[in-house]
Amino acid sequence: MWPNISEAPFLLTGFPGLQVAHHWISFSFYAVYVSVLLGNGSLLYLIKDDQSLHKPMYYFLAMLAGTDIMVTLTTMPTVMGVLWVNHREISHAGCFLQAYFIHSLSVVESGILLAMAYDCFIAIRNPLRYASILSNTQVVKLGVGIFLRGFVSITPLIVRLFSFSYCHSHVLSHAFCLHQEVMKLACADITFNRIYPVILICLINFLDSLIIIFSNILILKTVIGIASGEERAKALNTCISRLSCVLIFYVTVIGLTFIHRFGRNVPKVVHIIMSYVYFLFPPLMNPIIYSIKTKQIQHGLVRLFSKHRFGS
Repeated sequence: MWPNISEAPFLLTGFPGLQVAHHWISFSFYAVYVSVLLGNGSLLYLIKDDQSLHKPMYYFLAMLAGTDIMVTLTTMPTVMGVLWVNHREISHAGCFLQAYFIHSLSVVESGILLAMAYDCFIAIRNPLRYASILSNTQVVKLGVGIFLRGFVSITPLIVRLFSFSYCHSHVLSHAFCLHQEVMKLACADITFNRIYPVILICLINFLDSLIIIFSNILILKTVIGIASGEERAKALNTCISRLSCVLIFYVTVIGLTFIHRFGRNVPKVVHIIMSYVYFLFPPLMNPIIYSIKTKQIQHGLVRLFSKHRFGS
């Protein structure tokens, strides 16, 4: 038993049964984290540096890249601490704040993907009014609204965590803190913390995904109606990178949900790996997708590296 267990620090967990291999696993995680930071950092620098990319679709891409960097910086210290030096302890405040940023940024990312779908919808369905509908002022307002929605909506959950006593096992099953795990360790009435996230998921993630699906159906209907095959291909190419990012995000969310809901007989290590895939795969793939699918990004990266290589 813990002495004064309510105030004892939480204990993070790496990969149960694979502790001996933690050092080797850490190299893979470190490589992925560095790739995420370099890929998304390069996108941010490119969008800031290249005047031709100062357009709404690239502003939303910059928001997405910035969010992915924040998610990485939020989880990286504790994950690498556990894998590198087996530093498992985390204070209550540190754990709650980490959970706050993880969940808030997940809501923010969903909002950005919704904004990107809206941007694509306007570009295809109403190209003549695109500049007036998505002016720089509107993009800023959307961005502020997206971040406020994410960080404000999660606040009630995290505030309540600070008021609970914790007398159950303090061992968490990941190398980072998640609200759904921490609340189960509380010796208190957690009814609100159980019900509120369900409502939040329905109002935000589920509704966002429905709007994105509906907008994509309208986009496809418009594209199919374009007579010229070349124009049809050009219109599709305008949105394909954004649609790919949306698919990656929601496929990983659905995959993680199914594993947790129906994978009771699946080894615990698979649950843990899926949670890391959820946090690392989209941030890793988003810059790659945009670099491959978007010619303006390709040309911008070539100019950027050429400029630094030849010093001109």
